[in-house]
Amino acid sequence: MVLDFLDRLDRSLERSNSLLCVGLDPDPALMPRSLPGGKRAAGLERFLLEVIERTMPSAGAFKMQLASYLNYGPDGLDVLRAITRQIGRRRVTILDLKANDFPNTMRLYHDAVFSHYGFDAVTLTPWMGRDSLEPFVTDRAHGVFLVAHSSNPGSADIQDPPRSKRPLWLEVVRWARRFQEGNGNTGVVVGATYPEAVARARRVLGPAAPILVPGIGAQGGALEACVRRGTGRGGRALLVAASRSILYASRGADWAEAAAREAASLSDRINALRP
Repeated sequence: MVLDFLDRLDRSLERSNSLLCVGLDPDPALMPRSLPGGKRAAGLERFLLEVIERTMPSAGAFKMQLASYLNYGPDGLDVLRAITRQIGRRRVTILDLKANDFPNTMRLYHDAVFSHYGFDAVTLTPWMGRDSLEPFVTDRAHGVFLVAHSSNPGSADIQDPPRSKRPLWLEVVRWARRFQEGNGNTGVVVGATYPEAVARARRVLGPAAPILVPGIGAQGGALEACVRRGTGRGGRALLVAASRSILYASRGADWAEAAAREAASLSDRINALRP
C-alpha cells in the first residue's frame, strides 16, 4: 500500500529526528573558491553531492530551487536529476517551483516533477484557482506546498494588504486544510520573517498539515517563534528551510565540513525549541 505523502513525511521526520530542510540552491557567484570547476555544472554536481552526504545526518528533507539549476543550462537539469537520485528514499525531496497554470499545463508539470525528476513534493502558487491545482492535490502519494505567505518584504502587497479584513493568504491556508483532509498530501509555505503568520497558519491548518518555513538563516527569520508556534502533531509537521547559510558556511577548502557543522547546529537548535 502506498502511504499518503503526509504520513510518509511524518515518518521521515520522526526517523531522522530533524525538522531541518536543507536548501540546495546553488549560486555560481558564491561557490567555494577551492572547488575546481565550481562555476560549471561538473563542479556543481561534485559540490552538491558532497554537501548532501555531509548534511544528511542533520536533515529531515532537501529542497531545490529550480532557477538555481536552470541558471547552469541543460547540464544544470542533469545535475538536478543526479542529486534526487543520490538522495533517493532516504529523505523527502521538494522542488521549489512555485508554478501555476491551466490544468493541462499543470499535468505536464506534475509528470515532469514526479516521474522524470523523482521529487516527492513541490511548491505551487494557487492564484489561478482550484482547477489549476487538481493534477497535484489529487495525487495522494506526492506532496504539495501551497505558497500562502512568502518571506520577501513585498509579500503583503497582494497576500496581506493592510485594508483587507480577510487576508488572501489565509484563504490559501483554508484551501490547504481542505485538500489535506481530503487527500492527505497538502501543506503551505509561510515565511519565517512573518512568525505571527506561521502561528496563525497552524491554528487554521490544525495539527496534521505541514508548514514549510523558508527565510531562516540569510534572511534572518524568527527561528524560535516559528518552531514553538508552528510545529504540529508530535512536535513535527514543520520544515524549517535554510540554504545559503548552510551551503556557503565557508567558501574555503573546508566548505564541506562547514556545511555539515552549520546543518548540525541548526538542527540541534530547532530540536531544542520543539514543544
